[in-house]
Amino acid sequence: MKYSSPIKRLIILLVILIPNLGLAQSKNDTIKPTEVWPDKQGNHIQAHGGGIIKVGSNYYWYGEERKKGLDTNYRYVSCYTSKDLVNWTFKNDVQIAKPDSVLVHWVIERPKVYYNKQTKKYVMYMHVDGGVKDPVTGKIAGGYAYARVGVATSNKPTGPFKLIKTFRPLGHESRDIGQFIDDDGTAYLVFEDRPFGFRIAKLSDDYLNVEKEMSLIPAHMEGGAIVHYKGLYYAIGSALTGWSPNPNKYATALSLSGPWSDFKDIAPPETNTYGAQSTMLIKIVGTKQTTVIFMGDIWKPKTQWDSRYLWMPLEIGEDKLWLPKPQPWTLDVKTGEAQVIPNGK
Repeated sequence: MKYSSPIKRLIILLVILIPNLGLAQSKNDTIKPTEVWPDKQGNHIQAHGGGIIKVGSNYYWYGEERKKGLDTNYRYVSCYTSKDLVNWTFKNDVQIAKPDSVLVHWVIERPKVYYNKQTKKYVMYMHVDGGVKDPVTGKIAGGYAYARVGVATSNKPTGPFKLIKTFRPLGHESRDIGQFIDDDGTAYLVFEDRPFGFRIAKLSDDYLNVEKEMSLIPAHMEGGAIVHYKGLYYAIGSALTGWSPNPNKYATALSLSGPWSDFKDIAPPETNTYGAQSTMLIKIVGTKQTTVIFMGDIWKPKTQWDSRYLWMPLEIGEDKLWLPKPQPWTLDVKTGEAQVIPNGK
């Protein structure tokens, strides 16, 4: 079939415009906590127990990949990128192979990535655990008996990452981990050392080792997260209740080495943190204001691929921290302004 020139031009114009219109329609300016959060491809974001870094103008979100149909011989860490913390593009799943024959049915949880400006390496820390084979007896010990961190490195933020080792930081057990980068750029690891509490430790200059313990907060908590806001450190944690949510709490200190205050609720205790568990505190320093975002997971253990996220701007300052009731909200990363939408409208 032959077309006249005007019709040809119209067809060409539509071919060009329709994809661009689709992209424009897919852009979103609202974060809707507890709801399905689609990436730019329309798929629910799979970055659970995750962490976020900013390199240049790009944010990178790494987390546990929980989608269906994954090869169970491996564990995967997902990577997404964004410029506004609202609209995310899936980049790839980082495939972490078994490091040696000692680990059987192992798990990877709460991956956190740091960018080292000196080495120009991306360094991933993760909780490594699960069934472990005794090298002498060959028997497998179940549960979370391994309790280590794994370290992987990459030349690019999107991988591939190569697992280089697993170890117990400073000789201590390590389960849930969190990351914290202070205003001066110093990098720290937060890790749960049962039954003592959670520890804050400084990383070595190349980020490949845990160099120095800053503090042990003697509270039986996991999901540790820290932010430095107006001269005060705020630490958040979750009680040890497995998949079930609980009232997350916070403490404050003038220094990472403490002393730390008593813990207080971050939300009405009867809400169990609105069903979420802390994983990170994100500080956005804008041209007009600074906003601190609570980043939490709403776990669904029986349908893990449908686990949700609770992100909300915190009410914070003068030794107080409060998580408002989840509602849709907007964020301008340039100005640092966050605006809750009344009644979700």
